[in-house]
Amino acid sequence: MRIGELSRRTGVPVPTIKYYVREGLLPAGELSSPNQAHYDETHERRLRLIRALLEVGGLKVAAIAEVLGAMDDPGRPLHKVLGAAADQLGAAGAVGDDAEAEAAGAVVQRLIARRGWHSHEGDPAARDLARALAALSRVGHGAFLELLEEYADAAEVVARADLAYVGRQGPVEELVESVVIGTVLGEAVFGALRRLAHVDASARFFGRVEGQAEPEGAGAREA
Repeated sequence: MRIGELSRRTGVPVPTIKYYVREGLLPAGELSSPNQAHYDETHERRLRLIRALLEVGGLKVAAIAEVLGAMDDPGRPLHKVLGAAADQLGAAGAVGDDAEAEAAGAVVQRLIARRGWHSHEGDPAARDLARALAALSRVGHGAFLELLEEYADAAEVVARADLAYVGRQGPVEELVESVVIGTVLGEAVFGALRRLAHVDASARFFGRVEGQAEPEGAGAREA
């Protein structure tokens, strides 16, 4: 297909497709003449992945380039691809250098050691967790640490579900893509599910949400 058809099929404007090609996110089409290139289903699939990482996963173009580079490296083990994708999800900036930050960092390192989790120095996920715990402490909610083990238990359940999905894929390229999808877009799915569950739990703990009918069967479950 020509670039115009690729644009129509994906909803991505032609100038944006050309930009992705220039940035190395999308392979160039096969030249059929000096001024014309043809694209195929692999370009369409990669383009849809790029847009999903950008629009749903919230990654920036540079981060997407890092992730796709890991995907396209045939010598990189799957768990390294997973790490490359996970590393792009973290927030920018340092944890801080006050007492709360130091204490939070120590808590995170003890958690990782206690649970036997694989991690590395400067792990963005560990950094982000320490940043969040430090912020909770600064606003007077240091007691949130009491929930940390329960959160870690839930995280392990979700991680196993993610990897079980990866294991159902077939060819190597689909395995690699599913690792990225499960890491980046799975983060968005779980965040949305957690927000939905929060609203439901709040209604059950603190009373019916104003203006919202009680779900059918809710009274029976709570009786």
